[in-house]
Amino acid sequence: MATQHTSSALPAPARSAAHPMAKPGYGKRSAPDQQARSRHDFALLPARERYVAGFVDHLPEGAAMSVKALAKQLPLYGQQAISTSLTSLSVAGHLRRVRCAVGVGDETRWAFRTFWSRTARDNDWWNAYLATEDAGAARPAPGVTASSTAAPPPPWVPAEDPPAPALSGGPQGAATPESPEPSHADAAPGPAEPAETTAPTSVPHQRTPAEPPHPAPAPGPAQSSAPPSDPTPPTAPHSPAYLALARLGRTDRRLALSADDCAVLESAAAAWFARGVDADYLTAALTAGLPERVDSPVGFVRRRLTDKIPPRLPAEQALPDAPARRVLVECTDCGAPGRPEALPDGLCRPCRAAHHSGAAASPACTAETAGGARDIEAYVAGLRDLLKAP
Repeated sequence: MATQHTSSALPAPARSAAHPMAKPGYGKRSAPDQQARSRHDFALLPARERYVAGFVDHLPEGAAMSVKALAKQLPLYGQQAISTSLTSLSVAGHLRRVRCAVGVGDETRWAFRTFWSRTARDNDWWNAYLATEDAGAARPAPGVTASSTAAPPPPWVPAEDPPAPALSGGPQGAATPESPEPSHADAAPGPAEPAETTAPTSVPHQRTPAEPPHPAPAPGPAQSSAPPSDPTPPTAPHSPAYLALARLGRTDRRLALSADDCAVLESAAAAWFARGVDADYLTAALTAGLPERVDSPVGFVRRRLTDKIPPRLPAEQALPDAPARRVLVECTDCGAPGRPEALPDGLCRPCRAAHHSGAAASPACTAETAGGARDIEAYVAGLRDLLKAP
């Protein structure tokens, strides 16, 4: 029979799972200059929004702020209720969802963050703060230079001019022989002795072994010492226009061109490339709507190169005083990106109109219902008076 050990100590309460953290660079970010926590925080908000705001306010930096992650930790409300509460908190000035460009050059990616402020802020404060974040994101990190980001050499690369290892049997300071191996002719035949195990040393630079002497030519007919010449001399690389014309026959056999035809039409096709088109555009324009039979492919292609040449578009010049923004605000409801000035209250125009119309719908509906009830009562009273009349 098992012995039951009783203890007067209370059992430890079950610990709730920790809130998940977002990836590095994502998640919650606290805004500066917030008031200290007090029992009156979020007192003007409805009960559900106050509950969600109190939970978000106590989350650590970098916590996951997606609707799904918050709904898993708040069992009282579902994902739709959490999404509506975050929209209300954005309108109240407590949060903004943004996307920030992270990285330099071709390795730029978007990081999604949620800036949180316990103290309610207006749109002007959020716009100024996000403009500061935008300037900080566009500025490179201090102390980061091209030399600091260069990759170090691999560990197996030897040092420059390492000292040659000294022989174990010779006296100190004796010169070492230049040849790394003794001549095979001087080696006496016999069983090979095992090499002694030595400590690992740095690997010296490899020397190129001397070329062995060429064996004497066998007696026979005289041979020419000159190397054989290549019968096909190297050809210069062709231009993109020439290659596009050469591929026409592989795209459609009715436009198969010879090498001389491609050389003749190369200048006309190069005029297309000078106007900003690529090889795919040229091929599609030349092969579209072909007749069933093309008697002269070179004449047909020459006519289309002349008649269908695209117009020359003006070069698009970017404004030098309008740098690309690295911080964009996202609509808290639908996620549409935009400038902070274009998304007041953290909402785009359609979502903001829907939110304000939904907020004003409840008192209007109550008044309309009360007025309708009074009209029905008056109508029923009038019917009763008609029935009582002789």
